[in-house]
Amino acid sequence: MKERWYVTAKKADFQAIGKKFGIDQVTARIIRNRDIVDDDAIRDYLECSPRQLHSPHLLKDAQKGADLLALKIAEGKKIRVIGDYDIDGVNASYILITGLRVLGAQVDHVIPDRVHDGYGMNRGMVVKALEDGVDTIVTCDNGISAAPEIAFAKESGLTVIVTDHHEVPFSLDEQGEKIYQLPAADAIINPKQADCTYPYAGLCGAAVAWKFIQVLYENMGISVERSFEMIAHVAFATVGDVMDLTGENRTLVKLGLQAVHETDNPGLCALISQNKLEKGQIRSWHFGFVLGPCINAGGRLDTARRSLQLLMEPSLEKASQLAKELVELNDRRKNLTLQGLEDAKHLIEEQGLCNDRVLVVYLPQCHESLAGIIAGRIREQYHKPVFVLTNAEDGGVKGSGRSIEAYSMYEEMTKCKDLMTKFGGHPMAAGLSMDKENVETFRRDLNAFCSLTEEDFVEKIHIDVPMPLYYIRTQLIREFERLEPFGKGNEKPVFAVRDVHPLRGNIVGKNKNVLKLALEDGAGGIMDAVYFGDIESFLAFLREKSSSAQVEALLRGEPQQIRFSATYDPSVDTYLGREKVQVIIRHYC
Repeated sequence: MKERWYVTAKKADFQAIGKKFGIDQVTARIIRNRDIVDDDAIRDYLECSPRQLHSPHLLKDAQKGADLLALKIAEGKKIRVIGDYDIDGVNASYILITGLRVLGAQVDHVIPDRVHDGYGMNRGMVVKALEDGVDTIVTCDNGISAAPEIAFAKESGLTVIVTDHHEVPFSLDEQGEKIYQLPAADAIINPKQADCTYPYAGLCGAAVAWKFIQVLYENMGISVERSFEMIAHVAFATVGDVMDLTGENRTLVKLGLQAVHETDNPGLCALISQNKLEKGQIRSWHFGFVLGPCINAGGRLDTARRSLQLLMEPSLEKASQLAKELVELNDRRKNLTLQGLEDAKHLIEEQGLCNDRVLVVYLPQCHESLAGIIAGRIREQYHKPVFVLTNAEDGGVKGSGRSIEAYSMYEEMTKCKDLMTKFGGHPMAAGLSMDKENVETFRRDLNAFCSLTEEDFVEKIHIDVPMPLYYIRTQLIREFERLEPFGKGNEKPVFAVRDVHPLRGNIVGKNKNVLKLALEDGAGGIMDAVYFGDIESFLAFLREKSSSAQVEALLRGEPQQIRFSATYDPSVDTYLGREKVQVIIRHYC
């Protein structure tokens, strides 16, 4: 995969900004690189307080849906929450069920089985609701694309309230204009609707559900402050569903992380403990890469009901057992993912698919729940849009896609919609079903419609600040924590140093998978560094740029003339109670 490094050079008086807000000019530069410019915006970014949250009443149909549900609760009607099997759907279900129970509602829930039911509400769920005497269905993290199912529910006499955040389905008219197709629900709460006035459309499904509960609480005389008992779950879902950590999302996650540090939810506490972590340690990274995958593992290899049960379990002892099972499931998922990834890479090279601009990889034997993860890993390696397809239980094919910034996956799929029996998603990710005989046509047509250029396939490494090693200090690293939470849309700052000289190197770790270096930057800075990537590739790069003899000298701690440039993260390494500043190498050239 090709890389191109760029220094982000947005202009401002960084010294003046630093003085005004009591921050280092490097921190001021990073904030400016996030397009946060005026004083109020900088103050909000640094402060991140509840006052920055938008009124939930701005969500179209939120009040209408709350009025409907308040009436149903008062009449003692049976309400059913239909969620989804991923981290967003599980947390959204938890929020709706918990909030409705606070209000005394008769509420139960259904989470689809990934394999047997597929994504979202289906006709069988409507039939079961009717058999069970349910009066009202409330969806979360799904429903916007369930027009036929909701039409059937309405014809059968059910009340349906949709809370969702996915793109509204549309078709294109002869002029290429979008014609949106909304389901005939009694209320649709989704900030992606064209006529919704909510000022931030990037909420996850759990955040939409939480906002709806806030309106319902207010409607029924419950303090809105009580809704903040569930904000940790909003943050968990926002990071886990890879939403942009900008604007309101960043505030929700920051507040949610603070809540996690104090949480007494037995399920969250047990999951944190089973991963050998402490509540106070949890950062957005843990949501996305440690805790979140455990919640998702239930929906992938077993049932998401187990994950929801964990979040709702009042007993710490039972929660600990559930958390242990989910961690074990996630370990199994990791092994299956590695196998599937190797199979996919082999297929791409063997069949020459690497020449396609959009990769469509058909792995018949792959567990369908892993298709999205494998697609994401392939995208990282090739920096191309990727669909991974696998055989489904119904005899057809299911798949997931992961995209790059230059390719709006959902919109591109609409150009091939006749080939699919079902599809939906975001610009960056999507899911689909189709008949087996359409797989090759789907690959061919996606590539025929694709307008990506060679430049779109070059991964762009955006450097915030070229910063010599001598400038790094503990106080500055602690100050960078004010810029958290980091994630999509608010990436961790990228620093770079040119022509650094490694004084010595040592490969360490149980599996010999960590390279430790002592680096000298030529400006008076000497610092320890670690590299966790592909060590053999890194050493091969050094041999090519210098010589094998020079690399051998480096590993023996002997003098040599190796030079390279690197991007890095500064960090504080705490060992045996002692703090030491080091850098983590991310990229090199």
